[in-house]
Amino acid sequence: MMTYKELAKTGIEIPEVALGTWQYQGGVEPIRAGINLGVNFIDTAESYGTEEVVGDAIRGMRDKVFLASKISPRHFRRRDVLRAAEESLKRLKTDYIDLYQLHWPNYEVPLAETMAAMEDLVETGKIRFIGVSNFSAREMEKAQAALSKNRIVSNQVRYSLVDRTIEDGLLQYCQAKGITVLAFSPLASGMQNIRTYDQKDVLGRVASETGKSRAQVALNWCIAHESVIAIFKADKVDHVAENCGSTGWRLGPEQMAALDSIPFHRRGRVERFGRRLARRCLQKLGRNV
Repeated sequence: MMTYKELAKTGIEIPEVALGTWQYQGGVEPIRAGINLGVNFIDTAESYGTEEVVGDAIRGMRDKVFLASKISPRHFRRRDVLRAAEESLKRLKTDYIDLYQLHWPNYEVPLAETMAAMEDLVETGKIRFIGVSNFSAREMEKAQAALSKNRIVSNQVRYSLVDRTIEDGLLQYCQAKGITVLAFSPLASGMQNIRTYDQKDVLGRVASETGKSRAQVALNWCIAHESVIAIFKADKVDHVAENCGSTGWRLGPEQMAALDSIPFHRRGRVERFGRRLARRCLQKLGRNV
């Protein structure tokens, strides 16, 4: 049975697992299977090249779907924001997007310009909610300050058993502010990557105890955290069904503690600063990042 969580403080209930479409090649059937299983939250982006297949998959059931997409940093100028939204709407074959997210920060375009355009999209009914992706807590503060009527409802960031960078302040910030965390790569881009860290196969032991698969346990660990939604990608119907089995139940305290004992990666402040500095430099050079 699917469990739902409130999106920020909007009163909108969304499933605690969502269908992601980065590098997705499964066609319409896996997406439709997910919707039928209760995963009516679908995430895409203009840069993914999957908005068209998502539009095809939700045809005839748009009213059942919570649809999220993202705008690339190269389109953060006001005119470009409005144009990019229209192009996404055409590819998605719909007249509104439920959640429209800034895919990465753009350090060369004033946030006030970008956010004013995003609020215009809300005002005209082209989008319902504004979100961000890959933003730090400080960047979220600045983005929120640039909004006059709306609030940021979500931040889509990397989070998994073995990549727990957001636990160094960002997760706590979002929880304190009532902002939903959309965790991408909750399976660490492949179970083999989790096994690299989990040398003692703690995940396998917990899976045996619960009668669940490793993927289901890893996803359940993620969504057990307050206000966290896990976005998984599955190109096959059976994989969608398996991942949907990660919800509707909870790991026990001892099982959570065991999973927390698995070694993990957490980027330090210096590394995070370096990554943002590199992005800023590339944007100054006119690179579309």
